Order: sequence, then C-alpha cells, then structure tokens
Amino acid sequence: MKYMIMMFGGIGAATQNRSPEWIAGMHELLMKLDTELKESGECVASDALVDPSQAKTVRFTGGAPVPTDGPFAEVKESLAGYWIVDVGEERALQIASQVVGYTEYPMEVRRIMDHSAQP
Repeated sequence: MKYMIMMFGGIGAATQNRSPEWIAGMHELLMKLDTELKESGECVASDALVDPSQAKTVRFTGGAPVPTDGPFAEVKESLAGYWIVDVGEERALQIASQVVGYTEYPMEVRRIMDHSAQP
C-alpha cells in the first residue's frame, strides 16, 4: 500500500517561538528520516513546499475560476511538505510519529487510492 504522510502549517508560524537549536534539530530529523526512507526504498516521492505566502489560490467566484495571491484562509491548513511511502499502515504511522514526537505538530497519514483494484 502507498500512503501520503503530510505535514501542515507555515514554516514561519511553526518556528517563530522555537530556539535555533530546536529548528536545527527538526531540520536534522527530517533530513535523516528522508534519507533513510529513500535508502530503504520505502519512499516513492517527497518534497517540501515553499512558504504559503508564495501560494496562489484559485476559487470559483462570479461564475468563473479566479486565481488570487495568498494561501488558504489559515496558514495552519496549508500543506508544508509530504512523503509518499510504499509501506503498511503501521509503518506509515510510525514514520509520522517520529516527526510528531519531535515537533509536537500533527501530521496526516492517508492511504493513496489503488485504482487497479477498482472495476
């Protein structure tokens, strides 16, 4: 099974009240975990996203799609980065738990739909 492990929130909002040592530790943890997942072959894809202030949002307004500057209404709802891993659910939750154990911020783990299993 493939799972997407998602980290939410703006980088600035997540780190504004943290020490430089905590930020360095978080970065080290994420890079170490990313390397381990890639070396083990569990990682299908991963990436970080730019700060939500650089996002564009397309909304249906006045009967047409309209792009606007800016992120979601709440920065905390913005996707900050992700891993797509090919593992079982227990392993996917264990991966997310390593990050949550350090950052204390929630992560979402969601199974990717298997289209080959559908009629």
